[in-house]
Amino acid sequence: MDKINIEGTPKTPAIKLDPEAGIIEISGRSIPENSIEFYKPVMDWLNEYAENAKSETAVNIILEYFNTSSSKCILDVFKKIEGIQKSGSSEMIINWHYEEDDEDMLEAGEDYESIIDVQFKMIEMEE
Repeated sequence: MDKINIEGTPKTPAIKLDPEAGIIEISGRSIPENSIEFYKPVMDWLNEYAENAKSETAVNIILEYFNTSSSKCILDVFKKIEGIQKSGSSEMIINWHYEEDDEDMLEAGEDYESIIDVQFKMIEMEE
């Protein structure tokens, strides 16, 4: 299974998927033209990872902004992560990073936490 490293752009987040380390990271801004198309390689990778997941997986979300269509795709990613955990193959933790004065991003993380049955850790970042 391959590592995936997608460089971020002004409209798309950086994506790091490392099966050896058990790390999934999405960082930057997520306002792609077509969110479903952009996140498809992530979903495909997660489907493959589910078959051979590390015993512990860290999911690092370090987004400064995302649009509505990205929020649906992020929820789909979290649902896939929840499914991997429920299968018993990996203990997942979602590290949700937000800037200290960004109430919207904190609330977005809390909203996801209320929907997804995976441990969330809210991490306040200093600017």
